[in-house]
Amino acid sequence: MLKLKIVSPEKVLYDGEAELVKVPGTMGEFEILNNHAPIISSLQNGVVEYANKDGRKQFPVTGGFVSVLKNEVKLCVEVV
Repeated sequence: MLKLKIVSPEKVLYDGEAELVKVPGTMGEFEILNNHAPIISSLQNGVVEYANKDGRKQFPVTGGFVSVLKNEVKLCVEVV
């Protein structure tokens, strides 16, 4: 299970667990699963999607950054 935190300049959008996270990286969309390799990537216009025990959630973003380290995923995003 991943620990996911998504923040925007205005507020914390999500802070909890997730089974997977999909992000619109500037080099293309990619999916983050448990035990993903450490990474830092910029984000472009697109949709962030994550799945947890309550189902899948998604929302549009206009950019931002994602970091992954030891099953902790942190996103700083600009929302539409």
